[in-house]
Amino acid sequence: MLVLASGSEIRAEMLRKAGVAFAVDPAQVDERPIFKTMQADGLPAHVIADALAEAKAQQVANRRPGDLVIGADQVLVCEGRLFEKPGSLTEAAEQLRFLRGKPHELLSAVVIFEGASPVWRTIGRVRMEMRAFSDAFLDEYVARQGDDLLTTVGAYKLETAGAQLFTRVEGDYFSVLGLPLLEVLDFLRSRNIGLT
Repeated sequence: MLVLASGSEIRAEMLRKAGVAFAVDPAQVDERPIFKTMQADGLPAHVIADALAEAKAQQVANRRPGDLVIGADQVLVCEGRLFEKPGSLTEAAEQLRFLRGKPHELLSAVVIFEGASPVWRTIGRVRMEMRAFSDAFLDEYVARQGDDLLTTVGAYKLETAGAQLFTRVEGDYFSVLGLPLLEVLDFLRSRNIGLT
């Protein structure tokens, strides 16, 4: 059985709409200590994103040894600074204030486990540029979106009102949403697994 080790509704929706049969079993990994430790060690964003995705896939694979398990995570980098999911609305507003008017890169990592070992991995990279929105717009955006902003790195969701924050997006739309879907589907087809 194919298992998505994520509670992300948008990841599940992408797979479902693509005709993939799967179960959802969210990993219970505390991402923050892993992120902070690797960041303190000076590791690059793509290594951190990959490690977070692997940790999630591995945790679920440990309790589901007969299944193929998909783990995914994202890291954002802007002017050499790494970002993870904000821990509060204040932190979300701070992230958006920092990103405002600047380009950044969003990395969306996927690691797939079979049994106790990773069998496939990829990282989708998207270059995005936020517009120079006003403080009033920022305050209204944060108030209106609320705790939903805490579920995504960068405190935006491009598939909703987060689209209002941007002037340019270069790269794979699915990767922005948290899963490089086309690459994942290509892997699944190669294994003839999970397709309805």
